[in-house]
Amino acid sequence: MVLCPGALMVGCKNCPIVSMCPGKSLIGDWKPEPPAKPEPPPKP
Repeated sequence: MVLCPGALMVGCKNCPIVSMCPGKSLIGDWKPEPPAKPEPPPKP
């Protein structure tokens, strides 16, 4: 459930204070991006 008014209007990713928001995962719709998988080394 999204309670943050900024997240309701534009979403957490487009919110201007998402980088310093303490409740983005509690009251907003922010989900951390999954870590990038490392590419396997090329086979010789």
